[in-house]
Amino acid sequence: MRPITLPEVPYDATAVRPQWSDLPETVRESITARLGSPVSVARGAGGGFTRAFAALLETEDGTRAFVKAAPSNDPTAEWYAREAALTAALPAEVTAARPLWTMTASDHFVLALEPVDGRIPALPWSQADLDTTLRTWSSAATALAYPSPRLLEIGMPTLPDILRDEMSWWSLIAKRREPMPEAARATIAPDRLADLARLERALPEIAAGDGMCHGDLRVDNVLIDTGGRAWLCDWTWPCLGAPWFDTVTLLVSAHASGLDTDAVLRAWGAPDEGVDGALAALAGYWLVRASGGPSSASPHSRQHQRFSGGQALAWLSERRGWTPGRRRWLRR
Repeated sequence: MRPITLPEVPYDATAVRPQWSDLPETVRESITARLGSPVSVARGAGGGFTRAFAALLETEDGTRAFVKAAPSNDPTAEWYAREAALTAALPAEVTAARPLWTMTASDHFVLALEPVDGRIPALPWSQADLDTTLRTWSSAATALAYPSPRLLEIGMPTLPDILRDEMSWWSLIAKRREPMPEAARATIAPDRLADLARLERALPEIAAGDGMCHGDLRVDNVLIDTGGRAWLCDWTWPCLGAPWFDTVTLLVSAHASGLDTDAVLRAWGAPDEGVDGALAALAGYWLVRASGGPSSASPHSRQHQRFSGGQALAWLSERRGWTPGRRRWLRR
């Protein structure tokens, strides 16, 4: 088994959010009225990287809901509205919480979802947690292979367009249009820049597809409920493309956990060049973002990006048999 690498902060403790008492009183009153009884327990979500309110609320009469809220002029409010529309339209085979209701109150958008008694999988991944998560994702991917007209009407970008527009950093660096990110300087990236750019450029064509992808499938967007069933959360960034790309994204943290992730991808029928391209693109995206200044989201977002980018690059290097120092980066 490979050595295990863990992030600096556990994924169930990355969020920095307002508490129930921090919401404007008029917003709390509106939520309470919609729930039908005063809130007796509010358990904030520990995972995630936004600064918006998200908590499991329980009322005095036993009503429960997972409630998210953000000021209407905050981009997060638009994300929550999109999540409400998408989760309402998901087919029954997709194990995800559905919206109970939405409302606008005192310039806040509020989304209430079905409550799930669950936990974010602990790292290192256990084989049991990974297996149940992959079964859930496989069922979802099968059900979403041909998205319904209702889902398509909501509108989704294609994965190839996202890859070209937002995840082509190695190509820009190779053309000297962007600097090598600080977080990548001590990795194999400078020695393998031309290879990374080539894999990245070939990926959009390989990753094209008509199925609906989750778009952000990572360990902290999974909940394992008390019965051992996995739920897929935060359906905000879906796109149309090949579902194995999401599988690669999910498995980056499993690779860091020392598990045999390549065997999983073979079972999915993921093409080798596509997997390598996905790891290259993900590494570039995460390491560039990790090299940015302080985040306006969670202060732990940069460590997540640094950890994820480093692990994607390490996995790719292992698959390719790359060792440091075999090529010299372009001299400036």
